[in-house]
Amino acid sequence: MNAKGYNGIPRELCQWITFLCKALPPRSIGTFIELLMGAMLTSTGFVTDALLVVNMRNHWASYYKWLEEGKWSWLGLARQYVRLVLSCIPLDELYLIIDDSLVLRASKKAPGSQIHHQHGNKPNLAAYVRGQCWVSLGLIAIRSDSMPVALPVLSRLIPSASNTGKLVAAKTLIRSVYSLFEGVKVRVLVDSWYMRRIFIESMMSHGFDVIGQVRIDTRLYDEPPKPRKGQRGRPRKYGDKYTPKRIAHLKRTVKTFTLRGKQRDIRYRSKCLKARFLNGRLVRAVWCEYKSISGHWKSARLLISTDATLSAEQIIESYRFRWPIETLFHELKQKWGLKETWQQTRQTLHRWVHITMVGFGLIQLLSCISNEKVTALCDHSPWRKESPVTAGQIRKGLTFILRHVAIRQWWHPTCKIFKPPDWGKDDQYEIEWLKTG
Repeated sequence: MNAKGYNGIPRELCQWITFLCKALPPRSIGTFIELLMGAMLTSTGFVTDALLVVNMRNHWASYYKWLEEGKWSWLGLARQYVRLVLSCIPLDELYLIIDDSLVLRASKKAPGSQIHHQHGNKPNLAAYVRGQCWVSLGLIAIRSDSMPVALPVLSRLIPSASNTGKLVAAKTLIRSVYSLFEGVKVRVLVDSWYMRRIFIESMMSHGFDVIGQVRIDTRLYDEPPKPRKGQRGRPRKYGDKYTPKRIAHLKRTVKTFTLRGKQRDIRYRSKCLKARFLNGRLVRAVWCEYKSISGHWKSARLLISTDATLSAEQIIESYRFRWPIETLFHELKQKWGLKETWQQTRQTLHRWVHITMVGFGLIQLLSCISNEKVTALCDHSPWRKESPVTAGQIRKGLTFILRHVAIRQWWHPTCKIFKPPDWGKDDQYEIEWLKTG
């Protein structure tokens, strides 16, 4: 590839990689850049395939040794990536998503490999399968076309022999990065598995609000009446219990929302009540029913928000941001190779998985910005009338430019800048941003 061809690379990508390199020791930066770009361009999760995409400088064994014994922190890299996202995307309200995913395995020797209940109810799988359970933390970004995109932040592998469960893993992920969100309104979106008192109280101790779905028969109560003057005994903690008959008497509203890219009719009821499983905390409860494509109303679902000041519409609008994490899991496992990460130790597996996640996150960030070069990267299929700006299309465009390129030579250790060889004097603004960004 001649130097002229590198003009198609977005400058933001070089700036972001320079920013991420600040989290690594100087001796590790060259190896990290080669592995990051290889993981970004390949569709499999094998380290060898990532090395074959770029023009690697060292022997292939040195990259495996760096992953296994290198003096660097994958948690520090993930925190630096969060700082990058917060600096690139203006966020008045930040949405964090916690969910778990199962990666199938055949070997008993794989780290964290054990038998799990396949709660996805997929017809082509058994009820119990062997695999690795990952608890992941995602962050929501809004693209230029107003579509929410989930960016991977951290993942934790559930060990096969300990008392560490998914709730403990979720709290650990939040505890690792919560200090980076100071001054930002944060809402955590979870499903019914994580709507437990121990998890919700942990999030509230960090100043975060929680919105999630709970069981439809969750015990909810009215606020108790104020005690009369001179009344003896301890004042009541709960009022009357909310039963299905009382719920049916609430005012029902029908409104159209945008869910999963489609217009869906939802009818809902709402009220501020006290939750028994939260030791009497006042919450906003929303009973909502979705209208199916066939025109039938589905069974009611119960959403709860620890921020009782939110309206029912705001809770439904916020909870819809939880669905992009399902697409995130699909992309990571099927198109970015999470299902093919075969490292033999837990530490090495976490390191390579997070390099892959950062590479995927950088491509997703490119799809969230309005840039002519990003649009040009997606214009590689002449038979398409319109070229959609997606992470997969951007990766194909970058592969045409960066395949078998000596990417390590783009790192300048003196000025500590990652830039292509065709940057000249006209790029002084970008160079100054890289030094101070």
